Amino acid sequence: MSRPDRPELEQREQRETKKVWILLALAFGLTMLISGSLDLLLKGIPLGFVIPLINEPATVSSAIYYVSVIVGGVYVGVLGLKELVIEKKFSVEFLMSVAALGAAYLGFLFEAATVLFLYSLAEYFEDYIQDRAMRTVEGLSRFMPDKASVIVDGSEKTVDVKTVRPGMIMMVRPGERIAMDGTVVEGSSSVDQSLVTGESVPVPKRTGDCVFAGTVNSGGILKVTVSKSAEDTLVSRIVRLVIESKKRKAHIEKLVDRFARFYVPVVIALAAFTAFGIPRLTGGAFSTWLYRALILLVVSCPSAFIISVPATIFAAVTIAARKGVLVKGGISIEKLAKVRAIVFDKTGTLTLGKPTVNDVDSVEKSDQRALRYAAALEQFSNHPLAQTIIKKAKDRNLDYSDLKVEEIEEVPGKGMTGYVEGVHVAVGNMELMKQHDCNCEPISENYENEKHTAVCVSMNKTAVASFCVMDEVRADAAEAMKDLKKSNIHTVMLTGDKREIADDVGKRLEMDEVHSELFPEDKLRILSQIKAEYGTVSMVGDGVNDAPALAASDVGIAMGGSKVDIALESADIVLVNNELSQIPYMVKLSDETVNIAKQNIMASLVVKILLGALGLLGFIPLWFTVASGDDGVTLLLLLNTLRLAHVNP
Repeated sequence: MSRPDRPELEQREQRETKKVWILLALAFGLTMLISGSLDLLLKGIPLGFVIPLINEPATVSSAIYYVSVIVGGVYVGVLGLKELVIEKKFSVEFLMSVAALGAAYLGFLFEAATVLFLYSLAEYFEDYIQDRAMRTVEGLSRFMPDKASVIVDGSEKTVDVKTVRPGMIMMVRPGERIAMDGTVVEGSSSVDQSLVTGESVPVPKRTGDCVFAGTVNSGGILKVTVSKSAEDTLVSRIVRLVIESKKRKAHIEKLVDRFARFYVPVVIALAAFTAFGIPRLTGGAFSTWLYRALILLVVSCPSAFIISVPATIFAAVTIAARKGVLVKGGISIEKLAKVRAIVFDKTGTLTLGKPTVNDVDSVEKSDQRALRYAAALEQFSNHPLAQTIIKKAKDRNLDYSDLKVEEIEEVPGKGMTGYVEGVHVAVGNMELMKQHDCNCEPISENYENEKHTAVCVSMNKTAVASFCVMDEVRADAAEAMKDLKKSNIHTVMLTGDKREIADDVGKRLEMDEVHSELFPEDKLRILSQIKAEYGTVSMVGDGVNDAPALAASDVGIAMGGSKVDIALESADIVLVNNELSQIPYMVKLSDETVNIAKQNIMASLVVKILLGALGLLGFIPLWFTVASGDDGVTLLLLLNTLRLAHVNP
């Protein structure tokens, strides 16, 4: 992790200072409550029926009340004045300070101290809930190793991670945390990636696979080529992204901020009129209406919805990050909740983007010789189809490394020929088979169509096998589409592939719309049409060649995988682990986040209007207003926000 910059350090120091004052206020406030209770008990008065009588304390209790008011009020008052003088706005702290001073002026020392005690208590829990969300992400850095084992001049050395540079070779033994992001160059193992992606099951890793800093090597020894410096590892970027997301406010957060700017001055004006205007108009006692004005000030504090809405949005972002989904700010959460149509690219998104041998048909069903000999020949080719055959042989644990291969010839656009263990072997399409007078149709007719590619194998000009090669659909794609339909999301697939292949994939996934044989400009045109019909639209792609469409959509969702860096630049949301099942989860989480934010706003306003009316009529005391009308409601709304943690993927 890189060191925090100066503004971040200052914010952290301010939070620590605030905590100290809050804890002091809580300590003296608790002492005040105990002292007041003892006063009542010594007077023989039943506690709970005469709390206002505590405003007539004994000498010792009176001193404790004053200390509680001073300790609780200094920090709150300074903050209130600072925001009023420097930022030219009335803050919650300012309103609370005025209410406490007013109560003390009227001689209600207990209520003055109680106002500040309850406010400090609410602030403590507010900080606790928000800090817990922040610690969830910042805690990732605790798992980052300080040292790395690197190979220098043929020998292994343990060095500080800050000195490790991209391109260096790192050694990771079983049970060790991987110190840097990189690519496996030697060895195979299983890696626990739960820290980064939320996966509970270790993921197999072998040569060519990416690994992330902070994850745990569960199996064999790995040699890894470092790809990023310590400051740019995925975990470091996740932490930075989540922290920065607080700056990218959702519309509902901005609406609350704008509302508060107009709302607070109006409330102060109304409270001033209650304290000074109503006594003149009605002839009532000034102290009575001043007390009721203080109640109005406290109950009208906008802290409940000013605090709870950003806390709700930020909680959703941090929860998503722990599940392996990176979100660029609350605005993306809010927009995703409005999405009614999601557009998917096919290759690399709905499918793996890699051709694979889906089936093998041979003259003798149990004969593995054809696949073994074909892999021995294809190991000398860089063609993608050759790599699929090699992978199939490895998956079946067929060893072809000891086979003697001679007279290799690659026929462009058709395949390869050569001699394997003295046997003439040809691997390729039907054109290559015809060129060698070999009839492969009987064993390839099930595969050779517009939806699949058939690769034939002949030995000594006799057809022996045919491989069905196709781009494999992601394992969780079908289930993800079903879940989206349950959420009434319209699903669309866009691809440049030919119509038969696109229709086949679309049918298997039960997509609502399929558009094929498209150029990049066609994708943008169709995306615009879908936006016109459904309103807010999300686009899901691999983050590389889909960048224009991702940018044009309302919410761009990129499959991260090994291309997390590129995806982070082009999309609003990144699926680190390439799991399509995370998309319906994010839709559900976004819906719940916006619903909870709206619930918090409505609950706050309803309670404040009700208690404000009761306070003006003189039916409730000041301490009760603080306990139930402002800080009490704030606590309940923050607890309501915690429900987001129970949204299931």
